[in-house]
Amino acid sequence: MARSQFLRLGDVFLSPTVVAWLFLLPALLFLTIFVFLPILYLVYLSFTTGSFSQEGVRWVGLQNYQQLLLSPDFWQVIGNTLYFTAATVLPTIVLPLLLAVGLNQAIVGRDLLRTAYFLPTMTSIVAAGLGFRWLFQTDGPVNQLVQTLGGEPIAWLSDPTWAMPVLILLSSWKQLGFNLVVFLAGLQTIPRDRYEAALLDGANAWQQFRYITLPGLRPTLILVFVTTTIFTLRSFEQVYVVTGGGPLDTTNLLVFYIYQQAFALFDFGYAAAAATVLLGVTLGLIWLQLRTRQDPNL
Repeated sequence: MARSQFLRLGDVFLSPTVVAWLFLLPALLFLTIFVFLPILYLVYLSFTTGSFSQEGVRWVGLQNYQQLLLSPDFWQVIGNTLYFTAATVLPTIVLPLLLAVGLNQAIVGRDLLRTAYFLPTMTSIVAAGLGFRWLFQTDGPVNQLVQTLGGEPIAWLSDPTWAMPVLILLSSWKQLGFNLVVFLAGLQTIPRDRYEAALLDGANAWQQFRYITLPGLRPTLILVFVTTTIFTLRSFEQVYVVTGGGPLDTTNLLVFYIYQQAFALFDFGYAAAAATVLLGVTLGLIWLQLRTRQDPNL
């Protein structure tokens, strides 16, 4: 290889590959120290029992995973998490998609509406949780509105039937703005001439949406689905602030359950096993996104 193809660093000539690795080295060190090593330690802890100290750790093999599979509480938490995830992901994909299609048109106040819908994303989830707890308390504004309309007040946060819908509403409201912006960005990648050709062929608004918008947004839809599902699976703050996992553990989600096991019951091995399960689900979703983007037939 000619010397002109190498990069000179003082009196040393380096290949572009070596230079690239040198630039990547700080990021790789950061990821190794703060991401990869903690993940490996988490997996190691899931096969142990005891405290974080080396003296307190004892290898127990698959005992923690066996305990997970046999624990009714764990399966209740899994059911809660699946219900919460499904009920949150669906509206936070459908509603932002419809809003994005509408706000992509030349309408009055479009920029103001885009800003208004994005504001919840900028709000701290803790602040939003405190606000929702105030809104839905027994003598709060929501019950006052219900009574004004002739209904009976509802114990939103202490009723096993209504506590989870409050969390779902909070999480959907918080995620809506982010997904709206992603969909708006995706709509900009669809060539306008496709819509113009469809209009000339007599296609109505629904046909344009079905045959042009949805296929053109396929990569964006996959991205939004995966990221929203991951964000929802790792929900913690809203449970901690609004319901504390109650009533009767009906709003106890997987991340909050892991927190309880680790920092309330100090069962670090069991908590690590549950966290490893969550990690496996998250990695599976990431793999699904990458594979789906690479293979358009999936």
